[in-house]
Amino acid sequence: MKRLFTIALAILFTSFIQYNAVAQEKHGSTLNLGVGIGGYGGYYKYADRTLPVISINYEFDVAKRFTLAPFISFSTFSNDYRNNNNYYTYRESVIPIGLKGTYYFDDLLQANSKWDFYLAGSLGFAIVNSRWDNKYDGDKNHYRSGNPLFLDLHLGTEYHFNNRIGAFLDLSTGVSTIGIAIH
Repeated sequence: MKRLFTIALAILFTSFIQYNAVAQEKHGSTLNLGVGIGGYGGYYKYADRTLPVISINYEFDVAKRFTLAPFISFSTFSNDYRNNNNYYTYRESVIPIGLKGTYYFDDLLQANSKWDFYLAGSLGFAIVNSRWDNKYDGDKNHYRSGNPLFLDLHLGTEYHFNNRIGAFLDLSTGVSTIGIAIH
């Protein structure tokens, strides 16, 4: 019985130390560089298809387990059309700018200190530059179906290779990305 009590106490002590180590972690002061794809919703509704995206954000600690990150992304799209034996090109660039609020729940999952798990929401607006070839005489508003304001939800994780570098996966209702986190 004494041996069982000692083992249980050792396990409890080890768990407590691990739990405190994770709970004290700072998530801010992180530069996130990602590439990904945008879906049909939100500001990528303009092109009516999935698009490759480049994204960057910088996280600031706001409260324990909560960060805010201003972000900017970039995507471009072009499509060629044929109408009455004439060829036309449509080009579009989308630059979403906004703020992402992230809540980390590593301690709730009692995750190893190499892992971060989070839920987030992002709010922002999209700057859209669209243009048709000058000689195009069709419906120039064909792609203008998206709203420049957006709200996206995120679920993500980050694996820390060391104290300075990590890799993340961010699944979102708007743009899902993978990338490198620099702490």
